[in-house]
Amino acid sequence: MAEKGKFNPVFAENRKARHDYTVLDTVECGIVLTGTEVKSVRHGSVSLSGSYGAVLKGELWLVGCDIAAYKFGNRFNHEPKSMRKLLVHAKEVEELRLKTEAKGLTLIPLRVFLKRGRIKVDLGVCRGKQMHDKRESLKNKAMRRDMERAGA
Repeated sequence: MAEKGKFNPVFAENRKARHDYTVLDTVECGIVLTGTEVKSVRHGSVSLSGSYGAVLKGELWLVGCDIAAYKFGNRFNHEPKSMRKLLVHAKEVEELRLKTEAKGLTLIPLRVFLKRGRIKVDLGVCRGKQMHDKRESLKNKAMRRDMERAGA
């Protein structure tokens, strides 16, 4: 992921999300973290599997994200599975709330990355895939791979 000649490291990516869901839209969010959480994320000790976004009391939260305890932390180390607040504009929070309530869509974190020294989360507005949709995606992926091998 390059931006204006700079390298933005990706700390965690939810690869299974693109298999289980159809991503309709993405929103880049900031995330509120404590000191030991930041250090742990920079070491790559973050897991997005099973996590989702939720709008609670007009605020956007990341639920179920596992940021492992910082191994060099002391007794003030953070709680690994706590809810974390996501930072977006109030209008965006309201749009996401309406989409998730009315259209039956889900907010799934796709990746955690660094941008201009800040840790960000790409949140996808997703619709769950049925089993036949997943099979179709796998068939298309296999066909593309075979065509690339034949052409190379």
